[in-house]
Amino acid sequence: MSIDAESLIAHLANGLAPADRVAFGQAAENALATSPVCLGPGTIHRIVTSVWRTFFRPPREDRSTTWTSGQKNPSKLITEPPRDGHRRRRQFIASS
Repeated sequence: MSIDAESLIAHLANGLAPADRVAFGQAAENALATSPVCLGPGTIHRIVTSVWRTFFRPPREDRSTTWTSGQKNPSKLITEPPRDGHRRRRQFIASS
């Protein structure tokens, strides 16, 4: 197996659940070993990613994030009144 294939398998395995990483590595190596076509970089990528799709489980949709949980602090531009400092600066410049 080439270094490109090994690094691709290791990279894709990091996105999987820890329990699935070893099984994915073995399945990807097996798929590459039994492939009847010449193994160039594109073919390796297509074979390994097709195996990866069978092992990948996307995160739950109902998990809360900062965006949806309301934990984000409100913007000062919305919650606070305008400040007078900018108006005073203009008056100072105009009177000079």
